[in-house]
Amino acid sequence: MLNLIRTRKSGHALPQPFYTDLDFFNLDMELIWYRDWLFAGHNCELPKTGSYFTLQIGSYPVVVLRDKEGEIRAFHNSCRHRGSRICAQEKGTTPKLVCPYHQWTYNLDGKLAFARQMGADFDPNEHALKPVACETAGGYIFINLAVEPVDFAPFRALMAPYFTPHNLVDAKVAHESTIIEKGNWKLVWENNRECYHCAGSHPELCKTYSESPNVTGVSGGGEDPDMAAHWQRCEAAGLPSRFNMHDSGQFRAIRAPLLRDADSYTMTGRSAVQRNLSDAFRAERIGALMMFHYPSTWNHVLIDHAVTFRVTPIGPNETAVTTKWLVHKDAVEGVDYQRDELTHVWNQTNDQDRRIVEENAFGIRSPAYEPGPYSELQEGGVLQFVNWYTNYIEPRLLDAEPNRLRKIA
Repeated sequence: MLNLIRTRKSGHALPQPFYTDLDFFNLDMELIWYRDWLFAGHNCELPKTGSYFTLQIGSYPVVVLRDKEGEIRAFHNSCRHRGSRICAQEKGTTPKLVCPYHQWTYNLDGKLAFARQMGADFDPNEHALKPVACETAGGYIFINLAVEPVDFAPFRALMAPYFTPHNLVDAKVAHESTIIEKGNWKLVWENNRECYHCAGSHPELCKTYSESPNVTGVSGGGEDPDMAAHWQRCEAAGLPSRFNMHDSGQFRAIRAPLLRDADSYTMTGRSAVQRNLSDAFRAERIGALMMFHYPSTWNHVLIDHAVTFRVTPIGPNETAVTTKWLVHKDAVEGVDYQRDELTHVWNQTNDQDRRIVEENAFGIRSPAYEPGPYSELQEGGVLQFVNWYTNYIEPRLLDAEPNRLRKIA
């Protein structure tokens, strides 16, 4: 992997093993997915004490919950007795966490409350659930599987001002879907980071979403007078909008106008929800607030609803993409919105992207594949993602290499 990173042709796609090889995939998991902050879900998905949801990150089952003090916590979803998974359901509510195998019982703070017939010398304090680092920002929950997680503060500082006005903390999930794309997680991201393909692939999305590389790219977009005017108008209404990318290139926020003064991602451009996400402001034509955080999430927040995406690698040639549509907590389906209208554009777009990624992966598996050049005009966002990936994983490979050699010796 080190050799291929160092010898890859600048401005070109990655060599085949990065998209197909199991050993490369395992290194991705170990050096990126098990070390970086990952989007898990939303605060509003845990509305009361004992609410929980589960997720699987590679080899790690995780449970995220709200404890008795109202705090959001995350734990390894593995019993401290013989390792059985404790919570098998995707979501639910429970007063305590009870392992179904031998009924070891844990409080919502992870402490072991009950373990029958373990003997006089058994100390329950030594067998609490193992915690997973957990942070929240702007209505989003992030977890980190590392023993010593990197600092979350820089992301919160960039992201929170953009998202707080939309009050996603008090929203609700109106609909959720998960699709499996038969392609490597990096192909899912590369497809997301450009709209070079949009005109030929996404007729529904292109009714309101601009194909301009200023929207998907990383150049800033401030030189575009329409973009600059949009930022100025939205910021005058109290909505941070200007392009803002962290120096690491790992996360970015920007608010961009929709086409033809549309308000929402619908076939007509009109709002899909008659009640705005937030009661705090009534600004019009605010466009879409977009944020990505590699490696696990991209997002679109509109005046009436939000669409959030979570990327989860399953294997070198399989990736889960979970989409959630968030609306005002008091919005009523059938009265304030119709689910089909709310979800139609992105349901279609997700399925179209699934087919694109799968055809891309199919072709890359050919022995005749060789990396081609990215378009400098249209695929700057893809190049930025690939550069982030290689720049992040290379030093971690160097740090891991001596340890691996010691183990072999």
